[in-house]
Amino acid sequence: MEDELQRLLDTELQAEALVREADAKREHMIRQALEDARLAETQFEARLPELRASFLEKARERAAQAEAEQDRRYEEWRQQLQQLAQQREAEAIRAAVALLTDPDRS
Repeated sequence: MEDELQRLLDTELQAEALVREADAKREHMIRQALEDARLAETQFEARLPELRASFLEKARERAAQAEAEQDRRYEEWRQQLQQLAQQREAEAIRAAVALLTDPDRS
């Protein structure tokens, strides 16, 4: 019976040792995960200026493209208005000439 008690005691001691070892591994894993998270955060913060610069450059490019598109549309619109004004001017000149040459036509 003493042998059985000794075996149980030895088994319990081994189990406690395994629990302590598992606890130590868990703590080590937690510390390592925290350190990895801190490192990742530090690396991310170090890249923030680069990320901001990249974002700003892309925003500037999009703004320049939008401005160029607006300029193109404005120029098209200006040309259309100019053509319309020239047409109306020609019509007005024809009407004025017709009125001046044939006063009974009014």
